[in-house]
Amino acid sequence: MSVLRIENLHVAVKDHEILRGVNLTINEGETLALLGPNGHGKSTLLAAIMGNPTYTVTEGKILLDDIDVLSLPVNERSKAGIFLAMQYPSEIPGVNSAEFLKAAMNARREKPMSLFEHYSKLQKAYKEMGIPFEMSNRNLNEGFSGGEKKRNEILQMKLLEPKFALLDEIDSGLDVDAMQIVAKAIIEEQEKGRGFLVVSHYARLYDLIHPTRAAIMINGKIEVEGDASLVKRIDTEGYEWIKHELGIKIEKEEKQMSTVSIGVCATAERSKE
Repeated sequence: MSVLRIENLHVAVKDHEILRGVNLTINEGETLALLGPNGHGKSTLLAAIMGNPTYTVTEGKILLDDIDVLSLPVNERSKAGIFLAMQYPSEIPGVNSAEFLKAAMNARREKPMSLFEHYSKLQKAYKEMGIPFEMSNRNLNEGFSGGEKKRNEILQMKLLEPKFALLDEIDSGLDVDAMQIVAKAIIEEQEKGRGFLVVSHYARLYDLIHPTRAAIMINGKIEVEGDASLVKRIDTEGYEWIKHELGIKIEKEEKQMSTVSIGVCATAERSKE
């Protein structure tokens, strides 16, 4: 069983330290919910694991089994078994979606797949994600709606079959039907033994995918770890209890911290529908 291990990770952007000694272990087959107020480093952690050059690792280790992840370029991290579904997928003019996916899948194979196998896999994945197959002929994410871009990220995950999938607010901007499609795809991958690190402000996603563990990031550090009941507690109580029970000062506080929960964003979205 593979293990993704983060040890004393410090990450900065333009000399501003965001992560301040993160320690976290994720086993293959686990789904870890990563919670915390906005601006406390959750997305930074995922970006640093994947190798986003905007973020500078100043100290610490990221290990995938015996592989030093920090020594690898982004493409080698992907080939080693790490996948990042981005919060804001970019449109890539000039890069055909089908050809991009073919190249990405072949990079993980000793022998390139046949054209028939390639299109069979694509057709199956597009159907499962509720995306019209003709969109595979478009440039990557170009002309896609926000929800289609997010579903396209999960489509890529299904095709690339990573050991660990990092999902950065993959559910934001999804309507109820799209949320169900994404959750179903995640559950199918959980059943295959995929490991997940999931960042979300939507309680309803966690309700659907049933995380096995949860961790709370405050001030760039993992301050609380526990079982999935932490998700429900944050959803009902917000983060105020962390200050009072654990004596942790929340440096970058949101307004009315006691009322801020992971379900607030979902509630706001529903009010707009």
